[in-house]
Amino acid sequence: MAVNYICPHCRSTVGTIDNASVTEQQLGFHFLTPEERSDIIAYNPNGDVIVNVVCDYCREAIEANPELVLIPNPLQ
Repeated sequence: MAVNYICPHCRSTVGTIDNASVTEQQLGFHFLTPEERSDIIAYNPNGDVIVNVVCDYCREAIEANPELVLIPNPLQ
């Protein structure tokens, strides 16, 4: 199982953990509410996990221009 951290805005890979023995508790997923989990975490049919996290570039762009969050894909 790989855990892929992907920016939801630009779709760039922020990081990957490729370790079958890593648990959701080690990743901190147990701190998320069910709603947060459904918004942030997705599972591929092959067992990989996709975690949506905003990359530094997109975070800076959104902080400088907050109206970008109103556009479906602001930075593509």
